[in-house]
This record gives sequence, C-alpha cells and structure tokens, in this order.
Amino acid sequence: MNVLENLKWRYATKKFDPSRKIEDHSLDVLKESIQLSVSSFGLQLYKVLFIKDKELREELKKFSWQQNQITDASYIVVFCNYIKKSEEHVDEFIALKSYTEQSSIEDLRGYGDFIKTKIKEKSIKEYQHWTALQTYLALSNLLYSCAELKIDACPMEGFIPEKYNDILKLSEQGLSASVIAAIGYRSDKDKTQYYSKTRKPIHKLFEEI
Repeated sequence: MNVLENLKWRYATKKFDPSRKIEDHSLDVLKESIQLSVSSFGLQLYKVLFIKDKELREELKKFSWQQNQITDASYIVVFCNYIKKSEEHVDEFIALKSYTEQSSIEDLRGYGDFIKTKIKEKSIKEYQHWTALQTYLALSNLLYSCAELKIDACPMEGFIPEKYNDILKLSEQGLSASVIAAIGYRSDKDKTQYYSKTRKPIHKLFEEI
C-alpha cells in the first residue's frame, strides 16, 4: 500500500540540501493539507507560519539548539497556538460554518454557546495546553503530505518558544510557538536516511480488547 510505503520512506531529516527548494504548487498542497486537519470542535485555534527569509531563520537558529535544519531546509513551519480565550474565535467559526453550510447563524447559535461553555470550563493553563495539542494534529497532516509528495521533513521541539514569540511578535497576537518543522529535500550526505527504523513490534505496541 502506498500509505505504508510513504511512511517507511519518510524519516526525521537531519541534513537538508539547501540548494533544493519546494515549488509553489507543492507548497499550496501542503498548506491545504494543514487546512484540512482535524481539530477540536473544528475551531483550528492556531496559526501556521511558513518562514523562508534567510536572515530571520539565522536569528531563529540561535534559539533552536543551533540546528542546521533551521537554515538549510527550504522552509521552517512554525505552528502557533492561541493562548488567550476569546469568544470571537467561536463567533468567527460559527459565521464561517453558517456561510459554508448555507445555514442560518440562529440555527447554529446553540452549538456556538455549547462550545463557549466548554471553553469557559477550562483554566487558562488547560486552555493553552489544549490549543497546543491541536497544532500537533495539524503537524501530522503536514508530515504525511510531505511523505506523499516526497518532500522531506523534520518535526522539532528543540527550540525556545519564548524567543520565537519575541522574534516573530507572536505574543502581541495572542499566539505562542508550540512546535516547528523543517521541510525541504534531504542531502545525500545525511547518513540518517540509511538507518533502519527502530519501532516497537506490532504485538507489543497493540492490544485488541
């Protein structure tokens, strides 16, 4: 099956070829794959930055364990979760849902109120944790879509979110960097691509009840 072959092909790329760039049409596919990601209530309480600027990435690299993927990849994708509660997010979602489904906002008001109630029940810490988790769901779509297009990727948590927030001016937008990914094309000098995948055996990883 192609799905398994694609997953076997991909790996966390450690060394990218800086001379190879992702074409615009492939970038559009990746963006749409993220757009189509699942999210709790469908709210998509995050924003995704595709960073190409070399000088900006050099600055970010200082706060990313000096990892070369930051500057050598074609793009750095920064997933940013909303960290401040706002009923406007829900109102915007209901308005969009009304437009998309050609239904009245009044018919959707009860659903919107339900979402607002569930969000109010969360502490601010719980809310921030919840929205950060949503970005990982979106990241999974990016990683698989990259594999489908034979674009290499490396998901990364080795960075200082507070510094990213300052450099990218995220805090003033009510956002925080939660997880990043380098995307581009592997270098033939990246030895990691030749390693066999180390994974738990099926019989240990799964249990049918």
